[in-house]
Amino acid sequence: MRQPGEVELVNCVKRFGDTVAVNGVTLKIPAGTYCCLLGPSGCGKTTILRMIAGHETPTSGEVRIDGENVVGLPPVRRGTAMMFQDYALFPHLSCLDNVAFSLKMSGVAKAERRQRAREMLARVQMAPFADRVPAQLSGGQRQRIALARALITNPRVLLLDEPLSALDEFLRLQMRGELSRMQRDLGITFIHVTHTQPEAIALADLVVVMDQGHIEQAASAHDVYVKPLTAYVARFMGGQNVLAGRVSAVSNGMIVLDTAASGRIEFPAADPLPPTGSTVYISVRRDRIHLRKTGNGTVNAVSGKVRAIEYQGTWVKVTLEALGGEDFVVNVPDSEFFADPVNSGDAVRAHWAPGDVHALVGGAGRSDRPYASGQN
Repeated sequence: MRQPGEVELVNCVKRFGDTVAVNGVTLKIPAGTYCCLLGPSGCGKTTILRMIAGHETPTSGEVRIDGENVVGLPPVRRGTAMMFQDYALFPHLSCLDNVAFSLKMSGVAKAERRQRAREMLARVQMAPFADRVPAQLSGGQRQRIALARALITNPRVLLLDEPLSALDEFLRLQMRGELSRMQRDLGITFIHVTHTQPEAIALADLVVVMDQGHIEQAASAHDVYVKPLTAYVARFMGGQNVLAGRVSAVSNGMIVLDTAASGRIEFPAADPLPPTGSTVYISVRRDRIHLRKTGNGTVNAVSGKVRAIEYQGTWVKVTLEALGGEDFVVNVPDSEFFADPVNSGDAVRAHWAPGDVHALVGGAGRSDRPYASGQN
């Protein structure tokens, strides 16, 4: 029985020629954690997965599994299993033999490996399909076979490279739930690469947001979404608007910012207090903002024209063209929106409470891109 499966990267660097794919990453993933590596294409997340698996060797730094530096060890000796994005099933083998293949390579007798493979197929609810070949399966069924084949080796760590990307939306949601359930049942460490924010938030105990080979933030799904460290994280996660201003006053327990896009912003002060005159980045959740067609006031508000309206079922996404050129987005509850709807081109004012302002302690972050791929 292999437990527990703690993974640690220590100052890992990976270069491909002149390109630095991973730049000094240090990260600890506790045993039994569901971890999602999240970021746009080219941010280094898949390279990290491959270094843990043993398919890439760090240029420098260490990869530790349960305290042991595994750099230089072949994949088979690491106690890891990898589920590839394209599943990589053998097309000429039955589902049963696909799942049993690694046991065959390890010299397990035919009767035993087939029994263990049938047990694993039952665990992923694929026992009735044991004699079919992959071409006779749906995408979701092939994914379950690939998952069973990876799990039959009893790994300490299961590595998943965008396992849901090839599925349609309905099946993606279904399989997301099954992955979460299976990880809880097995209690082993899952490390899952994705570029989809809702997927990471729904699955992960630990979300690691990456950009340009660096970790921007590693925290719980709740903290990454509600308490982003940097403007990059706030924008990439998709539920926040980001504004910047200069501190004009810190008094009576409030910080006052002067901004070009929204006049004055006030929010509760917290240590460490920023010095007067310094630039502070803040974020405001889209669903904590209210729209008015008319009204005055220059505190905690943004004025602009409605550029786009998107109905999302339970809420309506209203995008404003605000000062400074960056979009400002408000997620309005459907009942509130349709009680007094706005139209494209309308001049409106978005406003929020001081307590809904979150100070971004990490400032702008490393990326100059206002929005990364996957933004919603």
